[in-house]
Amino acid sequence: MSDYVMGIGAANMDILGRSKNPIIPQDSNPGRMHLSPGGVTRNVCENLARLGVKTKLLTALGNDAYADIIREGCGVVGIDLSHSLTVENHPSSTYLTILDEKADMYVALSDMSVLQKLDMPFIIRSEKAIRGGRLVTFDPGLPEKVIDGVTARYGGALPIFADPVSSAYAARLKPYVGRVHTLKPNRMELEVLSGRPANTPDEIKAACAVLIEKGVRRIFVSMGAKGCFYMDDEGRAIQRAFKPLAEMANATGAGDACMAAIIYSYLHGFDIDKTLNYTLAAGIAAITHLSTINPSMGVHLIEQIIQERG
Repeated sequence: MSDYVMGIGAANMDILGRSKNPIIPQDSNPGRMHLSPGGVTRNVCENLARLGVKTKLLTALGNDAYADIIREGCGVVGIDLSHSLTVENHPSSTYLTILDEKADMYVALSDMSVLQKLDMPFIIRSEKAIRGGRLVTFDPGLPEKVIDGVTARYGGALPIFADPVSSAYAARLKPYVGRVHTLKPNRMELEVLSGRPANTPDEIKAACAVLIEKGVRRIFVSMGAKGCFYMDDEGRAIQRAFKPLAEMANATGAGDACMAAIIYSYLHGFDIDKTLNYTLAAGIAAITHLSTINPSMGVHLIEQIIQERG
């Protein structure tokens, strides 16, 4: 049996600024700046690598200094980039986020145009590597033809795990969502994907049921401080939360850490109770560090958080 996960999607340079005081719009605000490699699928792969899972990443990079930093960061943790595309004379994906004094996102901008250079003929060159993995994880920042192609070509053979990322990208994923095995939306993305409101517990359950009916096997709905709502095609519906932190350092990478924990749990055959515990603990681990990925991420840290906050 193969022993790696194939990621197809974004690898960014994350530029993070956190204000020291309440943000004053249209003014210069004192704060701290931080650079680190990011991108949803790359982040999931790095978290998996830190959990001991081998990963391969198929992405598109420019030929700039940011690409060099991304490659170096992937190399340090062991993410295989050998199937990725380098685009000459094009900037690498960049994600800029401004956090307020409480480390909540105030505003963010992204330039992921290099990903639009990926197409199915290029991806099919890595057919053997993709089909040889245990599963595929991807994000819908990819071109829509690639989302269609990847889910149609590989969804029948491999479990596909997807994070919708945003309401706009959720709309891009919506026509193909039934080909996804495991989905991790937040409440707003769930509304877009299902076409149903998702404000109350009953509405969230009904919206998940729409997606289950379309073919999704499992759904993990990120609920912020309220934890995670889980529903699957076997009729199980569970909501769980851990004790919240008094203060977080950076919320940017929490969802990616949660997805990595969901994948790790699937690979190791965990039951849903243990899976939810790992998912919630991984999210907490992520928000305790200023970097997009907590460099201390690992099974030991997750188990420690479960003991302390579960």
